Amino acid sequence: MIGKIMKAASFRGCVQYVTGKEGATILASDGVLLGSVDSITNSFEYQRQMNTRISKPVGHIALSFKPEDKDKLTDEMMTKIALEYMELMGIKDTQFLLVRHHDNGNPHCHLVYNRINYHGKTISDQNDFRRNEKVTKQLKDKYRLTYGKGKLETKTERLRGAERTKYEIHNIIVLCLYNATSFTEFKQALKDRGVTMEYVMRPGHEDSKLAEDLQGLRFTKDGKTFKASQIRRGLTYAKIVSAISRNAQKEQARMDNQQQTVHSEQPKQEPKSQSIRHEEPSVEVPSLGLFDTTNPAIDPAEEEFRRRMQRKKRRGPRL
Repeated sequence: MIGKIMKAASFRGCVQYVTGKEGATILASDGVLLGSVDSITNSFEYQRQMNTRISKPVGHIALSFKPEDKDKLTDEMMTKIALEYMELMGIKDTQFLLVRHHDNGNPHCHLVYNRINYHGKTISDQNDFRRNEKVTKQLKDKYRLTYGKGKLETKTERLRGAERTKYEIHNIIVLCLYNATSFTEFKQALKDRGVTMEYVMRPGHEDSKLAEDLQGLRFTKDGKTFKASQIRRGLTYAKIVSAISRNAQKEQARMDNQQQTVHSEQPKQEPKSQSIRHEEPSVEVPSLGLFDTTNPAIDPAEEEFRRRMQRKKRRGPRL
């Protein structure tokens, strides 16, 4: 289970999308007049007028689940989980529309809600991405839902252009980083698979080789270049180095164990002055998180709709 959070300015565009898919099923609603796109949209817009200062009053969250959970995710169960998700996320006392889609292999539903509640107050979105991660994990554990493998399960063949290349780069980074025991080895492994990596230095320090002048990394494949943060949020040089250091430690430990096994099988000899040299790892930093199992596969159609909503021209002050 994963919650994909979006915000938009247009209720009509969002309502048209979630109700317009073939086989779309309305699971639950509150405070909106059902029957047509116009009636639903007008209901949302009427309440929106209670607080016109909010430039993006549309709350839209796609809740996606793993295919392995399809049998247990009846309409009733999906509705129960979605309503509990709303409660835990603090989405209360407001209009909402919950619609189930059946257009791909992942059971999923769309929650559209008014960020202006019944009292004209704004539903807070403070730390909503962090809260979303905590809540979805809580619900997965409670209902014993299957954990996924994040971007590694994205069906890249359904993507196009730059978006497809970005996910291909992500998967190549994960593959190359899994066993790399040095940064040079990691960089060469990327190159062997068609990805080049460059350092991005602070303006005015382009020729510097000092770590403190390093601003970030960028990756290029098939003529398309992305900053590390575009590939994956939180992907940094320090975290890559940390992951490589852990690999190096494991490899050294394996070699030590192998050496000890060989010695134990040989007749005892006088100890030699030489000892195996251990390489000091880099300072530990937070885990890179490329091997987590928290998110199901990403649906390209949902990604395209999210990007389209983000491209909508902003009107009024941003909240």
